[in-house]
Amino acid sequence: MHEAQFQKYRLHFIRPSGTSKGVLTYKDSWFIKLWNSENPKIFGLGECGPLHWLSKEPLNEMDTILKKACGAPDRYLQNLKATLENIPSVRFGLEMAERDLKNGGRRILFLSNFTEEKAAQQINGLIWMGEPEYMLQQIQDKLDLGFSCLKLKIGALDFEKELALLKNIRAHFSADQIEIRVDANGAFSTNEAFKKLERLANFDLHSIEQPIAPGQWDKMQELCKENIIDIALDEELIGVYGTQKKELLEQIQPQYLILKPSMLGGFLACEEWIDLAKNQHIGWWATSALESNIGLSAIAQWTATKNNPLPQGLGTGQLYNNNFDSPLYLKGDQLHFSKSNNWDLCKLDL
Repeated sequence: MHEAQFQKYRLHFIRPSGTSKGVLTYKDSWFIKLWNSENPKIFGLGECGPLHWLSKEPLNEMDTILKKACGAPDRYLQNLKATLENIPSVRFGLEMAERDLKNGGRRILFLSNFTEEKAAQQINGLIWMGEPEYMLQQIQDKLDLGFSCLKLKIGALDFEKELALLKNIRAHFSADQIEIRVDANGAFSTNEAFKKLERLANFDLHSIEQPIAPGQWDKMQELCKENIIDIALDEELIGVYGTQKKELLEQIQPQYLILKPSMLGGFLACEEWIDLAKNQHIGWWATSALESNIGLSAIAQWTATKNNPLPQGLGTGQLYNNNFDSPLYLKGDQLHFSKSNNWDLCKLDL
C-alpha cells in the first residue's frame, strides 16, 4: 500500500525571463513524495509543474487536487490515464514518483548510458526575449560555450527587430555552423502568419514552434502544407486526448512535435505521441517546461533512452537561484549526469 504527501515550492528566476506571454519572475511546482507503508524511509519523488498560460488544469485548485491524489495514491496509480488525463502535471508527478520508488528511490528513473556516465545529450541553447542587446549577449554567451543549436523566443518584440537579430546571426554564422529554431508561442495572427514565415525563411531556420495559436487546425494545416519553414507543434498538443491525437496529426501533418511531459501527462502519454508521429514520419524532440532539476532530470533520463539524434530542449536547469543541486551538469552544449554529484533536497520539507 502506498502513502503520499505533497509540498508546494516556489522557484525564483535569477533574471526575469521574457516570453510572448509575458515576463516570468517565479514559477511554482508541487512535489509528491511516495512511499510504501512498510518501508517509509525509501521514497519516490515526483514534480508537478503546471504553467499558468499553458496548462489546462486550474492552478488555484492544485492543492485540492493533490490532497485527493495523495490521500488515496493507489486509486490513481492503478489507472493514471483514466483518472488524471485532464490533470497532466499531477499525472506526470505521480508517474515520476512511482517510477522513482520502484527503482529504489535514488532519483534514477531510467537506466541508460546517460545515467551510467557513458554518454551525454546535446541540447539547444535557449535565448529568452528581451531588448536586442540582451538577446545578442545571450547568443554570444551560448556561442562562446560551444552551442551549435539556438532556440530563440520570438513574438513579443517588434518583428523588424527580431528579423534584424536573425540577420545579425546569419551575417556571422551559416546554417551549417549554427542551427536556429524559433518559438513564437502562438503569437502570430492567422492573417499575418504566411507573410511572417516567408520573411523568416530568409534566414535558413531549422523550424518554428507554434506560429499561430492552437485550436486552428485548418489554418495550421495550410501553414504546414506550404512548408515555408518546418513547423513544430507545441501548445497544439496540450489538451488533446484519445483518438484526437491521431486525428490532429493526420489533418495538420506537421514536420515536428514538441513533447513536454508536464503538459501532456507524463512519459506514457508522450510515448503515444511518439508512436503516432513515427507512423506518419513526423520528427520530434522533448522539452522541459521550467521544471526544477528534479523534473528536468527525470525528463532527461527518459529522452536518453530514445536515442533521438536531434538536440533536445533541456537547457532550463540554470534559470533559478533556489534550484536543487543534482547530478546534472552542462559542458558546452552537452548535458551530463554524474552519480558523484549528490542531490540536495533539504529545501523540501518532505
